[in-house]
Amino acid sequence: MPRKIILDCDPGHDDAIALLLAHGNPEIDLVAVTTVAGNQTLEKVTRNAQSVATVIGMRGVPIAAGADRPLVRSQEVAEDIHGESGMEGPRMREATTPVAPMHAVQLIIDTVMSHDPGEITLVPTGALTNIALAARLEPRIIERVREVVLMGGGYHTGNWSAVAEFNIKIDPEAAHIVFGAGWPVTMVGLDLTHQALATPEVAEKIRAVGTEPAEFVLDLFDYFGKAYKENQDFDSPPVHDPCAVAYVIDPAVLTTRKAPVTIELTGTETLGMTVADFRGKPPADCPTQVAVQLDFDRFWGLVTDALERIGEVKS
Repeated sequence: MPRKIILDCDPGHDDAIALLLAHGNPEIDLVAVTTVAGNQTLEKVTRNAQSVATVIGMRGVPIAAGADRPLVRSQEVAEDIHGESGMEGPRMREATTPVAPMHAVQLIIDTVMSHDPGEITLVPTGALTNIALAARLEPRIIERVREVVLMGGGYHTGNWSAVAEFNIKIDPEAAHIVFGAGWPVTMVGLDLTHQALATPEVAEKIRAVGTEPAEFVLDLFDYFGKAYKENQDFDSPPVHDPCAVAYVIDPAVLTTRKAPVTIELTGTETLGMTVADFRGKPPADCPTQVAVQLDFDRFWGLVTDALERIGEVKS
């Protein structure tokens, strides 16, 4: 049976690829898309989610807008990487996919509570604000969610500071709630996602698909690649968010390691650091694990396969 997921995202170039992978793979049943302020403002990332849904032909999946700011801190956006719109580069279609009238947090709660325990997997690829609010508003979802597979953090690597990753750093209190809730959490952090590089060879394989959605991905790569070269000196950009979706599709794509993970909330230079404790054997009841190794070819094979399955999208 396909895995039922809620994709909680802040599109974002790599969120767009995560969305098309979730939509285009038959092992995933994408039951809802929720948006959260992060890469850009909530209004912009929600519009981007609508536009991507139109490009890839995603219909019948509710999109709901969520938290427009972190729990307690001032809002930060990643304009240097994603541009003023949050998804600069590709020519965006006019969004035809509507936004649901309910708040994303309520949609998450209602979806989890209306399914059997263990049916819904949460896949957050942005700030963890919506997920934290849902867990606080309706704590019963914690024991009903199958697992949380999130893109964020890093056990050796940071990008929004020397030691903290963007999604965690912009709302560390929300991350503290999510990592400490007790449900199974897989952290797909920078140590893993920096292995998911959109190399020229990858681009050529996607170009060979020859469809509008494939060209859309190439346009994402082009802008994203230039931004990463200018800001972080990557020769090929790392495509973070689809790694979390890929793990739900095929756990063999990632090698993981059990480890307790805590979130630094008070350090002057270390705020938002995901502290993974690799000392000794983890406790038997440890609910957290971190991704350490990517099967590069297997991962990009899933992305290419999803594009082939999506094919050309009729207006």
